[in-house]
Order: sequence, then C-alpha cells, then structure tokens
Amino acid sequence: MKLSSLFAQGKFVVTSEVGPPKGTDVSGMLAEAEHLKGVVDAVNVTDNQSAVMRLGSLTASHLLKQKGFEPVFQLTCRDRNRLALQSDLLSAAVLGIENVLCLTGDHVHAGDHPQAKPVYDFDSVQLLRTARELCNGFDAAGNQLDGKPDFCLGAVVNPGADPLEPQLIKLEKKIKAGAQFIQTQAVFDPAVFEKFIKQASSFGVPVVAGIVLLKSAGMGRYMNENVSGVNVPDSLLREMADLPAEKRKEKSAAIAVKLIKELKQMCAGVHIMPLGWTDLVPGIVSAAV
Repeated sequence: MKLSSLFAQGKFVVTSEVGPPKGTDVSGMLAEAEHLKGVVDAVNVTDNQSAVMRLGSLTASHLLKQKGFEPVFQLTCRDRNRLALQSDLLSAAVLGIENVLCLTGDHVHAGDHPQAKPVYDFDSVQLLRTARELCNGFDAAGNQLDGKPDFCLGAVVNPGADPLEPQLIKLEKKIKAGAQFIQTQAVFDPAVFEKFIKQASSFGVPVVAGIVLLKSAGMGRYMNENVSGVNVPDSLLREMADLPAEKRKEKSAAIAVKLIKELKQMCAGVHIMPLGWTDLVPGIVSAAV
C-alpha cells in the first residue's frame, strides 16, 4: 500500500531500509529484508548510497516487490540527466513501485569513484516537480504521456541543521513541488527534533523521523565531526562507551526504543536505518510502537 494511504488512515508508519549489493549476488540483501517482513510498512532501497557504486535501486526495489515488500524507490539526481530520471520513474511505475524518495545525492567525491562525472541536471526540487508532472500525465518538456504513474513522493530534510532556516525554506519548496511526506536525517536529540517540528508542522505534510542504530561511541563521535546537522548527545556517547562488543547491539536497540517513544507524539512515523543490524528491527518496533 502506498505510504500516502497509510498516512491518510492515521497510521504511525514504520519504515526501514536495505542497501543493494556491490555485485550481482542479491541473496544477502533479500535475507536482510526478511527480518523486516511483517514488521515495517515499507522498505527503502538506497541508490548508490554515499556515491558508492552498487546494484541499481530500481532493480532491487523490483525484487523486493516480487517478494511481497512495499519498496520505497530512492532516486538521486547525481547519476542521471532528466531523460534517465524520467525513464526510471516510468519504469518503476510499470513494475508496480508506488513510493519514491527524491534525493539530490551525495557528491561523487565522497564515494569509491571520485573521478566520475556528477550529473545534477536536476536537483531534488526539480525532480519532485517532474515526478508530479509525470503523475499528471506530462513529461518535463510538456509532452503528454501514454499512461501515467501514480506515485507517493517523498523528500528529505535535516532537522538538526544550524541554522535551521535554510532547511525550512528548501523544505517548503519541496512540498510545493510535490513532496507528500518528509523523511529526516538521523535524530538523536528529541529536543532538537521538537524545535524543528514546531516550525515544520505548519506545512501540513507527514514527517517521518530518521533513527540510526548507534553502534559505538566512536561512531557517534565520527558523526558529530563529519555529518552536518547530526548531533549525538554526550549522554548517549557515555552509554555506549567502553561496552564490550557483545553488549553494543542490546544497548543500541534500547537507545532506539527510547528515542522512538519520545518522538512518537511529534511525528507521523519513523524510518529505522539499521546499518547492518537489521535483525534488531523487529524487537525495536515491538517494544517502541
């Protein structure tokens, strides 16, 4: 079922994600996804995440759809011009994929092919507007389509950005362009999220809070130093510090449960990013939702 239908029903939506493999062996991805079956409402499929070359998100989304999952096809502007973006959107619709998360995409300098030529023919706002026009039966050049898609379109925002105002301005543009739901960057501090949601709620679009499973204190410190707008509070770093490896998953799950419980009253759902610890998601959802 499209996410827009679930939001309209007032359901607290829970999503998670899988990453396509760097190669053709999809068995690991599908096995990882099995942990999520019957647990989450939809599964995001990342698109060459962090500019690292992998199996295409469209193919991976199709495979998940065949296995009974509701995929959220992530589509970035980094690797495609407007022809390819529209073609992939039409292809997704023909394959029965109904949810699309529109992203600009990390720069190629961050990935494993830094010599690649970034495209960025569109940015995420233009992609959203074009996807909406496809749903209205027209391409980006105004040509009429023979059959049209019916997508639930999503966009992303960074609620911890400082200053926050540029994010709110861009968010408003994304919503006007066609975004029907918003997925956030990782949230570790409910107070920061509350400040954001008080200003973003006036846009009237469901917001899904991003929950990243914290694997170690070192990971938290790295995110604080290198991921813009993400702040892992010292209290969480202390909770993870000096834990033996066998205790980290349990503590990570407990932190995620606590965060979700605190955020539940402020958002329309959560997006859990397990970073390989997908086996923890069922327990987290059961305890927190």
